[in-house]
Amino acid sequence: MTASDLFAQRLSQLRLKMDEAAIDIAVITDDDSVYYYSGYYGYLHMDFGRPTILVVAADGDTVLITPAMEKDLAESLAVVDRISLWNDGMGAEWREALPGLLGAKAAIGIEPDLIPPLVRTFIDSIVDAERYRDVAPMVSDMRMIKSEEELQIARHAGEVGIAMMEAGRNAIQEGVAEYEVALAATTAGTHKAAELLRTHYGDTKMSPSIHFMQILASGKEITMTHHRASTKQLKYGEPVFLCFCGMTDFHRFKLGFDRTFWIGEIADRSQEAAYQTAIDSQAAALSVLGPGVLAEDVHGAYAEVIQSAGFDYPFRCGRATGFSFLERPQLVFGDKTVLKPGMVFAVDGSVTVPGKFRAQVGDSFIITEDGYEQITSHPKTIAEVIV
Repeated sequence: MTASDLFAQRLSQLRLKMDEAAIDIAVITDDDSVYYYSGYYGYLHMDFGRPTILVVAADGDTVLITPAMEKDLAESLAVVDRISLWNDGMGAEWREALPGLLGAKAAIGIEPDLIPPLVRTFIDSIVDAERYRDVAPMVSDMRMIKSEEELQIARHAGEVGIAMMEAGRNAIQEGVAEYEVALAATTAGTHKAAELLRTHYGDTKMSPSIHFMQILASGKEITMTHHRASTKQLKYGEPVFLCFCGMTDFHRFKLGFDRTFWIGEIADRSQEAAYQTAIDSQAAALSVLGPGVLAEDVHGAYAEVIQSAGFDYPFRCGRATGFSFLERPQLVFGDKTVLKPGMVFAVDGSVTVPGKFRAQVGDSFIITEDGYEQITSHPKTIAEVIV
């Protein structure tokens, strides 16, 4: 199946679901969903005050509204019937096309929690409240189960993550600045992504560049969960946390992947037991992970190990990923979604000793018919994470 066929198929499925839900027109504003249905991605959008909007009619055209400066890129990428271009300061800009597309009576599906306030405010001015429908559940349901094409991208994303983890680990040395470790990981990930794009996709437009700020914490900052790499120099005996949950992003497919290391030795031996509990909690989650299991039961197995060892109740065990960093379901108490083949999850093991130490290990997995397939890997026993 070609990429164009894949996007067209998704749009066809969306239209069927819209028809079942009596939704006449869907207004898609989430960047990742715009890409999922049309193949189009830009680098501006709301960060620069320039909305891109995908309008899908259940029995009509698909229209992409995007800035005129993106004309050539949009025409090259977008699998849509029409492209409506707008320019800064000209007429009503992106607002101009919407009244005619949405009409006066049609039932309008929007993503209430994802639509930019600027866009929502304008649509509210032309659409009566009773016409609104929530299209987000059908979109997230479609994106929850990945196709074979998507799963292959996920596996390649795993290869990118592994390349980054290996390079990051190799760069960890006493006296090296944190940001130097991040640069090594970023370079390795970019090279691997470029290799995969050339070999498997023939894609000259999708950038291989890794462009997320490295989550890295060492020494006393190890408890700062999302600390970014700084100019601080690494010290012998200290722990180092590397997280690639924002960086393991290949062909727009995201994964979760992280490890905790020590330089030379574990200077504070109390950290060893906490780290082993983190390993054990991930193992407990994986003993449950598989088709037919409730999402919250995976979290329950993980949390039981952590609390039984005397540590605080933990954050969620994991999350579904895909073309967004966070998708449905989440591996957390209260999420009763039944896991199915084709779902992709980041699954963590973790322990926090408030103000003193934090350990985390995490990998990504595809749910299969009889269990799971691991798509990120790196050694994690205590002996193997001392570098």
